[in-house]
Parts: sequence; C-alpha cells; structure tokens
Amino acid sequence: MTTIKDSSSNQHNQRIIVTKCPVTFTLFKMGGRWKPLVFYQLTGGIKRYGELKRAIPAISEKMLFQTLKELEADGIIIRTVIENKPQHVEYSLSVSGNDLRPVFIAMVEWATKYNI
Repeated sequence: MTTIKDSSSNQHNQRIIVTKCPVTFTLFKMGGRWKPLVFYQLTGGIKRYGELKRAIPAISEKMLFQTLKELEADGIIIRTVIENKPQHVEYSLSVSGNDLRPVFIAMVEWATKYNI
C-alpha cells in the first residue's frame, strides 16, 4: 500500500477544501462506508465493542477499530475504559456527536422522501 505524502498537492487541496466549506468539513468527518453506521448505533446509547460488532456484522475487526479510533480522534465519540474484572471499553457520543444527530435525522428524512 502506498503512503500519501502530507506535502502532496492533493493533501494540500483537501486541507483547503475542508477548512473553507462547512459541508465538506462535516462530510469529511462523517463520510465513508462505516462511520455513519457506527454513529447510528451509538445514537441508541452506550455500546461496548462487541455490541457494535454484532450490530454491524459486515464490518471487519480492523475497520471497526479504525473507525472508532477516527471518530474518537475527531471528538465525535468518547471511549471509556471500565476498570472491572474483566476490563472492558464502552463507546458513546460526545457533545459534538450528539449535536450531529439533527443532521443525520435530516439526511434520513431526505433519503426517505426521495426513496433512496
């Protein structure tokens, strides 16, 4: 797999677009195949990793881990380690994640209206 250089013109252009257009910024943070599905699952409340995996069976372990890591890094979800025996991790929406809920509801309404 080829690594993308941070100094490439494509990366530079992407940074400009993401910072200049609020819609592109939102789509960049929440776009892709798996982020919307993980987000949707977390709108129902706190979930453990295994619950998310069972709810989205088509996602690989690697992609679920990577998606959760990206959503956490972007401040959309919160990862909480529970120090019980055995230790486990819970995921929930952050304040900014909860603020995205109306955006997703509007998208669902639009898709439903146009039968997509």
